Amino acid sequence: MAHDTLVIEATRISKTYQTSAHDLEILRQVDLQVSRGQTVAITGASGVGKSTLLHILGTLDRATEGRLMIAGVDVATLDEDRLATFRNEHIGFVFQHHNLLPEFTALENVLMPGLIASVAEGPAVERGEHLLERVGLADRLHHRPGELSGGECQRVAIARALMMSPQVVLADEPSGNLDPGTSERLHHVITDLAAAEGQTFVVMTHDRDLAAGMGRHGHIEAGILQFESKEIVC
Repeated sequence: MAHDTLVIEATRISKTYQTSAHDLEILRQVDLQVSRGQTVAITGASGVGKSTLLHILGTLDRATEGRLMIAGVDVATLDEDRLATFRNEHIGFVFQHHNLLPEFTALENVLMPGLIASVAEGPAVERGEHLLERVGLADRLHHRPGELSGGECQRVAIARALMMSPQVVLADEPSGNLDPGTSERLHHVITDLAAAEGQTFVVMTHDRDLAAGMGRHGHIEAGILQFESKEIVC
């Protein structure tokens, strides 16, 4: 697949937290460009800034320095209300804990972003059913999270993240609570969606096997992001 449209353009992103003792620099001059349809994995030890970077890329936090463009928009120009709307329309999230609402079915959980955005019920249900079919859960539409396995719940979370057709899905340790076999199936779901629908994924992970299967693999150490030279086109 050709990657010619930049979805993420982060330039010299730094994040520093002020403490009573000293300033703590978590991210240092991070540059990241991600094009439509790419799958990107970023690895690193705990505490090196993976989640901080994800929160900045997802507009949940702001960088101390640097510029972030998402889908061609400089997010620093948006006030909090416009930023929240922009985030819901353009960015999907998947976390280590799926955060599904236990009293709702798989389909109802997937529909939540559409309901928040006042999407008409008919098109929303059609989209939700399509996404659950894409992640291999066409026969689990009306099951609640307690009736699903951990891997199935994470696939529902991915479908929910895709509900609004976001420019990018940001995933923070999506396989962290899964066994190796289930983690591998999750990896295939991500790469299949990237290949079939041009969906962009940026995944923060400790899972080196998951990272190796992504199109690009970066590593954060001491707040600095560097990419391996090998690149696989997904």
